[in-house]
Amino acid sequence: MKSAIQLDEAYWRGRYASHQTGWDTGAITPPLREYFDQLGAADARRILVPGAGRAYEAEYLHRQGFLEVLVADLAPEALQALQQRVPDFPVAHLLHQDFFALAPTPPFDLIVEQTFFCALDPALRPAYAQQCARLLRPGGTLTGLLFEADFGLSSEPPFGGTRAEYRAYLEPYFHFVHFDTAYNSLRPRQDRELFICLKKK
Repeated sequence: MKSAIQLDEAYWRGRYASHQTGWDTGAITPPLREYFDQLGAADARRILVPGAGRAYEAEYLHRQGFLEVLVADLAPEALQALQQRVPDFPVAHLLHQDFFALAPTPPFDLIVEQTFFCALDPALRPAYAQQCARLLRPGGTLTGLLFEADFGLSSEPPFGGTRAEYRAYLEPYFHFVHFDTAYNSLRPRQDRELFICLKKK
């Protein structure tokens, strides 16, 4: 399975320019907000939100006091939107970079998945699992949401999948702590999202 379209920086900038941002919920989604609220006291653990878009998850964590929240996105428009909403978000933590080119040093404690995986060319899914593991410290966490849905044969994102497919990509690198249908998804996504919490082996 491979996208027929080059999902590069120009593609994503075009989506922002034409306001084709259906993934953008305008706020942090309930499953991730609830998970973040259970993280305990804010500290300096390194947290990455890849393919962050307008990065409401990073905004929430930053406002809770977490000091080392980094976001990565190919589209500068997405990073600028976060900077405009949260002027005190550290500029050095806004990474206009390809996720697959990020360096693993220092490693991250937590990677947050929110509509990034489904936006990737499906051919990159094995590489996504490998790169998440590469970026995390031993015992580090990959958490977030994956669509358990069939979006048809479109050559453009979002791309769906099954939990069996996702397990095949992730099991070589991670222990599965939680991997089940999210109970508190936004209404349009109810029963179509898996909440995952995985620990690097």
